[in-house]
Amino acid sequence: MNGRFYWFERPAIFLVGLVSWQVATAQVAPDQQKRYSTAVKLVQTGDYERAKSDLNGLIQQRGALAPYASYYYALATFRQKNYNQSRLMLKQLMELFPDWRKMDDANYLLAANDMELGQYEEALTVLQTISDPALRPASTKLEQHFLPRLTDLNRVKQLNKTFPGDRVVGLLLIDLIQRTSSDKDDLELSDRLTNRFGVPPAQTAAPVAVSAQASGTRPTTPVTQPVRNTRAKGYYNVAVMFPFRVDEFSGDKRLRANQYVYDLYNGIKLAKAKLQEEGITVNLFAYDLDNDANKALELVNSPAFAQTDLIIGPLYAEPNRIASAYANQNNIPLLNPIATSNELVANQPMSFLAQPSLNQQAQKVAEQVRNLNTGRRVAIYFGQARKDSLLASAYQAEMKQQNYQVVDFRKVGGNAQSMADAMQFSGPTPATRPASVPSPAGVTLGHIFFASANEGDGARMLDALSRRKVSGPLIATASAFDFYKNPMTTFTRRELYLLYPDFMDSTREPVNLFQEEYIAKRNTIPSVFASEGYDMMLFFGRQLAKNGLSPRTRINLRSDTDDYLLSGFDYTQDNDNQIVPIVKYEDGRFVKINE
Repeated sequence: MNGRFYWFERPAIFLVGLVSWQVATAQVAPDQQKRYSTAVKLVQTGDYERAKSDLNGLIQQRGALAPYASYYYALATFRQKNYNQSRLMLKQLMELFPDWRKMDDANYLLAANDMELGQYEEALTVLQTISDPALRPASTKLEQHFLPRLTDLNRVKQLNKTFPGDRVVGLLLIDLIQRTSSDKDDLELSDRLTNRFGVPPAQTAAPVAVSAQASGTRPTTPVTQPVRNTRAKGYYNVAVMFPFRVDEFSGDKRLRANQYVYDLYNGIKLAKAKLQEEGITVNLFAYDLDNDANKALELVNSPAFAQTDLIIGPLYAEPNRIASAYANQNNIPLLNPIATSNELVANQPMSFLAQPSLNQQAQKVAEQVRNLNTGRRVAIYFGQARKDSLLASAYQAEMKQQNYQVVDFRKVGGNAQSMADAMQFSGPTPATRPASVPSPAGVTLGHIFFASANEGDGARMLDALSRRKVSGPLIATASAFDFYKNPMTTFTRRELYLLYPDFMDSTREPVNLFQEEYIAKRNTIPSVFASEGYDMMLFFGRQLAKNGLSPRTRINLRSDTDDYLLSGFDYTQDNDNQIVPIVKYEDGRFVKINE
């Protein structure tokens, strides 16, 4: 006896397969057996009306063949796409023969009817009653075929709530959230589901060995490298690998240590909408990745990650190393959104810095100094942060390479007097006067360079230079000043230039429009991180659509429109951003003075 019904996916169609069932022939009269076998063959050959006529007679007799005949009657009507009639026959079978040994097959066919009718909740409920392990793969294929028809995020959320252990539903919800939602609660839900269900399966290639290091351990177990689809898709998948720390997220907290991460991501999402207006479709996939190398390794070797077109992040060194290796191997551009170390892009052809590296900043300041036509004696000071000393060291190296005389190089801190006392200028001084005590004539320098991330240090440095009677232009990092607290006279007391990578001209229309849209959507003023996230996604999204992002297209790798919020991008020479704004306060506002 033939019986079981399966769905098997083939290109563009689904086929029905049948396997044999055995019915105890001692319980069946020969004429009934012949009639049943003939009806089954009619179902197999597609002569459904004749088959139903013969099967109906067997059903009415309520004999041993009645449940089998009922099943085949339901299958025939199903294949005629009369799903409601098929359901009714199956319900009758279940009511009249509740102990039928092939009830799992009846439930499977009932679920298929429910799926066709769009009654997904009922279908999933029925599938959960199936206990036969042989039917599990077919049940999964049934879900995978029908459930993606759902596009209502709230309905899929409800399905996930009702069937929390269903992997197909979970994966569908992850996909819908990543493609359509910008809500933080949805992002948290997506991350939890990803941790539980992983990512959708994809075609795989031969295993490759990739290593990761975390907490002193370096796993070297071979992992499966997914195959990357290089065909034109009409859209671009962007993996955002940030430390969202959704497990710690609380809507009651107004300030979070990682708020900058959410600001970056909110800016990225607004750029996604802008790109869509330009006909460029970007799908964002957010991954909650902290300083965890093993999780980074797991993510980049997951099948879904193979379809990534751009990686933004990770923000920590070891996960970034793993992601960079993956990016280079698969020719996927990787963007470091806030890092300024050129070590991250050295010998990494597919890695980029959204910011200018510290070395690039030092070079651009040196170029500006040459335009000042001042003397060649320079003093270099820096604050307490490691970044301050790194930038100062890079600038010192640049000055020495260009044969400038560095007369003082040191860390300074504290109040203005402490800074003044710390200054020591090389050259002859009177034997009766300590080097820290200024001479009546003061000190004339070609310029002074000051790097500090402390927003109170800038004003104190200006005071310290005045106390030591040091003349000469001051070039300082913009981060050394508090633009909200420092009066405007602070910026006019001496010739002052600010190294300002994050400079944004608030008088420009694109800046005002962005701020208005951001406030309308987020009910808060955008931080500089939101603006940076917007600009980087807008630029790299356009480049993906226009030129691709490979070394051979480097000549085109620069911003050619003026609708960016900051100063744009230029990668024509190297993989760090070569645009480094230097500004000066003129006519009541800061203006950029370099190209």
